[in-house]
Amino acid sequence: MRVISSGRHHATFDFGGLRVISLRDGYIDMPPTRLRDETGRTFDELPAAVPLAGDNLRLSVNAFYVTDGTRSLLVDTGASDVWHDPTMGLIYDALDEAGVDRAQVTDVAITHKHEDHVSGLIAPDGSEAFIGLERVWIGAGDTSVFTGRLEPIRNRVVSVSEEVAINDWATAIPTPGHTPGHTVYEITSGAGRLLVWGDTVHVPTLQFDRPNVSWEFDTDQAKARTARRALLERLVRPDHFVAGAHLDSPGIARVTPSGSGYALEYLAPPIG
Repeated sequence: MRVISSGRHHATFDFGGLRVISLRDGYIDMPPTRLRDETGRTFDELPAAVPLAGDNLRLSVNAFYVTDGTRSLLVDTGASDVWHDPTMGLIYDALDEAGVDRAQVTDVAITHKHEDHVSGLIAPDGSEAFIGLERVWIGAGDTSVFTGRLEPIRNRVVSVSEEVAINDWATAIPTPGHTPGHTVYEITSGAGRLLVWGDTVHVPTLQFDRPNVSWEFDTDQAKARTARRALLERLVRPDHFVAGAHLDSPGIARVTPSGSGYALEYLAPPIG
């Protein structure tokens, strides 16, 4: 996997005949009290390796567009305007910068129901952001999000309750824990396998080294820990890569074993 172009809000990778485009929706700042240690308690003091922006953790927010030149899949959609924060909602600029025509997006895969992943289906003006949209894939436990603002999309929702092929290079894999319907998407090409995940990891400088560290908003922290461990073990296999919603933009990396945890090697320098 190699970078073939980049800009302020995107990076495009060649992946064995597929194009994988990381799209930067922005960033959000969260208090360190969102983290939970292995016993479920907040940290008295964070490890020195965890950087802070002021007093907060700064989380990148990424989405990913994959295409073979004919078919395409957008994984997650950012926050649109629902976060009420000028640091978010940049995915439309990122798509434009990367040369992706939003009208050509037919399939969207949502990792889970939280606002910074699903809200970009509706643009800030209230219109549908992807006028050619045919299907929205989402875990069965999270389909309740399609009410209110997202109600117009509901009749195109494909509920994922077990591992299922989206096309011949993308597979949905349920990984409940962070939310009941949390789902990752495996992209397969001649160059290997790419796991695109949502909130499996929030703080990469901590949770790869200590994968039992969880997040306040994990619906089931025990399940979230189990899912994270299983995915990390999967990723240390040869020719496996990860694309993470909250890894540092552009958020595509390799994972290797390191002591009792794992190490992360980004494939491209940070953007934004």
